[in-house]
Amino acid sequence: MVDFEVVTLPDTDHVDVGDVAPDFTRPLVGAEYWEDRALDDVVDGPTLLLFHPMDGAFQATYLYKEIDARGWVRDVDVLGVSISTPYEHRSLLAERGAGVRVFSDPSADLIREYGVAHDIDGMAGITEARPAVFLLDADRRVRYAWVASEHPASPDYDAVDAAIDRLVD
Repeated sequence: MVDFEVVTLPDTDHVDVGDVAPDFTRPLVGAEYWEDRALDDVVDGPTLLLFHPMDGAFQATYLYKEIDARGWVRDVDVLGVSISTPYEHRSLLAERGAGVRVFSDPSADLIREYGVAHDIDGMAGITEARPAVFLLDADRRVRYAWVASEHPASPDYDAVDAAIDRLVD
């Protein structure tokens, strides 16, 4: 078993339930190609917007394994966001995350705007997303939100399932 030091993250003023998710334009990577897309242009129904650490991090791997296992893409549009490049996203999606698309935010500007930034200890100038889940309706209104308060952390996947069920039923 691998031991991890659990670190409490500082409070953050993140996007929350009832807020309209801020619109943005970033490269959106799918299984076959990527192009700049605005969030407003791709949200046309229930959408799960998932912020995660860079693609090679174990939290991202487990998140996408869970997405595959739970079949969320059957019920909602699943969109990821991380600081990784489109090339790294292509590699991630080739291994897992069937039907998922991922926004690339290497500058972490979007991650900061959503209030989910995490400065990586020991890596000066590197900011990535703390794990976060935002379930959006067709108007980009946040219907469910979870943002990690410690590192490492994963969302309560059963709670995400329940929130999806409430929104799509």
